[in-house]
Amino acid sequence: MKKILAIIPLLLLFISCEKEIELDLKNTTPQIVVEGAITDAEGPYFVKLSKSINFYDPNKFPAVTGASVIITDNLGNSDVLTELEDGLYRTNNIVGFPGNTYNLSITVGEDKYYATSTMPQKVNLDSIRFEHGQDTEGEDYYSIIPIYKNPSTFGNYYRFVTKINNRTDDTYYLKNDTNGIDQINDSPIYNLDYTYINKNDLVEVEMRCIDRITYNYFNTILQVINAGPNGGITPTNPPNNITGSPALGIFSAYTTQTIKQKVE
Repeated sequence: MKKILAIIPLLLLFISCEKEIELDLKNTTPQIVVEGAITDAEGPYFVKLSKSINFYDPNKFPAVTGASVIITDNLGNSDVLTELEDGLYRTNNIVGFPGNTYNLSITVGEDKYYATSTMPQKVNLDSIRFEHGQDTEGEDYYSIIPIYKNPSTFGNYYRFVTKINNRTDDTYYLKNDTNGIDQINDSPIYNLDYTYINKNDLVEVEMRCIDRITYNYFNTILQVINAGPNGGITPTNPPNNITGSPALGIFSAYTTQTIKQKVE
């Protein structure tokens, strides 16, 4: 009944199910992969740089070393990141704060990459509760309902990251304010195909308030994953906020808060 989902962090290559396409899977042009974030939690923050690989290569993404990585904000602060280990760059002094805009600048040889993200105002995660249900085979499960109130204006986007008994659930849980502004959320997050929550499990829920482009990025990945190989969706690389030389990935400024609770 329970299934395991292996999610590749970046979907580098998709094949359309609408027509036959001849592809040279052995030779794809490598692109830089940017995985960067700044939050309202205490730093440091990190930017990971790697390169995409050919389809049949071993699933190891080569680190991009020796890059110049700088983060600035709208207040005039600037931080030259330190390469902590191959491909992993750490901030030194910049501070994440809701409402601030952060600019990422990366130089790798002759190539330059840029990204901008404004950290949304924090929407408070008041609590979480669990809703009992049964699947079609009569197996019990619990879904998670995050309790929060949407602000009085539209344009709010959320991503939820969960851990069950200290094990991270790789499912992309996304929500927005389509259930109504100034309304309390009462809808659950769950994916019965991959995640079952049982009584006495320890559940950790992190709520991230994200910007629209970050929401669209993960939502595109989620739609392709859910559709499967014959789902009728024409696959594409997810939209991102990286400009300059071609690149994959996302740079996101978001607020974060976490609640841990046992299912009883």
